[in-house]
Amino acid sequence: MAGAQAIHELWMRGEIGGNVERALQRLWDAAAATIPEWLPMRHVQWLPLAYEVTARFVPPQRGQSNIYLVLLDYGDSRRDPFGLYVGMSHYSPAQRFEQHKAGIRAAGSVLQRGLEVLTGPTLHLQGITRTDAVRIEEELAEALRAEGLLVQGGH
Repeated sequence: MAGAQAIHELWMRGEIGGNVERALQRLWDAAAATIPEWLPMRHVQWLPLAYEVTARFVPPQRGQSNIYLVLLDYGDSRRDPFGLYVGMSHYSPAQRFEQHKAGIRAAGSVLQRGLEVLTGPTLHLQGITRTDAVRIEEELAEALRAEGLLVQGGH
């Protein structure tokens, strides 16, 4: 856990991607079974921006819905190889990602291009009301698009 937090801190401070990739590989080699699910496994240049934008959304009430982000692979068609899918569900983000990948009520972008759930940016958007989740999902997708990110979902 300490190693994951250290790498995450480097990442958020904008450390050079190659250094983060090497640190992730060393952590994975040494402690694969204990790596927390919130630690992304790829270096994404704009991830700090995604954290910043997502932090602007504060749910007023607790409930049973969750907002989640999925990292999408556009390496075959874009200069920036990554995009985002914004979704909401009463399932955990990891469970919903697995459903997408299995073709269960799947968004085509996640089924075909989904790499991993980006859990960290949306930790504070878990267990919120459905009404808030519907609103935040749409507004978050639009806010991320406004920052220049390729965003799918958010409907």
